[in-house]
Amino acid sequence: MRRAIVIFLLLTATLAAANLKLYMADGGFQLVREYTIQEDRVRYYSVERSDWEEIPVALVDLKKTETEAQARKEVLEKQTKEVLEEETAVKQERQEIRKIPMDPGVYMLEPDEKGNDKLRIFKLGDWAMRNPKTRTLLKLVTPVPTSAISYMELPGEHSLNVMPDDHPEIYIQLSLEDSFGIVKLTPGKGIRQVERVTVEAVSKEVSEEREIVKVFSKQLTESGLFKIWPQQPLAKGEYAVIEYTEGKLDTRLWDFRIE
Repeated sequence: MRRAIVIFLLLTATLAAANLKLYMADGGFQLVREYTIQEDRVRYYSVERSDWEEIPVALVDLKKTETEAQARKEVLEKQTKEVLEEETAVKQERQEIRKIPMDPGVYMLEPDEKGNDKLRIFKLGDWAMRNPKTRTLLKLVTPVPTSAISYMELPGEHSLNVMPDDHPEIYIQLSLEDSFGIVKLTPGKGIRQVERVTVEAVSKEVSEEREIVKVFSKQLTESGLFKIWPQQPLAKGEYAVIEYTEGKLDTRLWDFRIE
């Protein structure tokens, strides 16, 4: 259906551009389908009368006619190029979508030795919460209720997923209608910190603080497949794609590294 619409638009634009204004020296014009110069006369096909006619070349403003005809030709060529480029992009996107599994998760397409797309499947990260001992001691010595602070951490100082460049294009198939994005991880001894989690003492409200990376995102399917990529090249370090519901501590993440 889309291809038929594209062809129709191109045909319509071509037909519209086929009619030219043959400008007269006195300032008027004839709407023509085409014209030729034969010695001292201009032979043209009149759109109004649907027939061939001739007039002396001295009565025609050829410079103005040819200038406008060239401008119309360039506009048509530009529009045709844009439509064809859009159609090519849509076709490539459909091919990409077919290569991504429908199962929830994070994926990436990388070229193999022959230049063909190879699917990389990211492993779901196994994070854990750590409660600092200093906060526990503080709660023991003060009668005033204090907020509980914990840290979400991934084991290991470095991810095994090394990205081929600093501007990766990543696909995420959501499991729920959640928020998602890329975060920068803070390295530590034997761990990588994902976020700081605070639970208010009285209200028990949960707040999460993380270092968000600004990304572009594009929804590819109604089933929740998105393509995301950073707005700026990523600096060397540890990162993760995350899917989450704010305040629920149900984060799912897939880590990677920029070298």
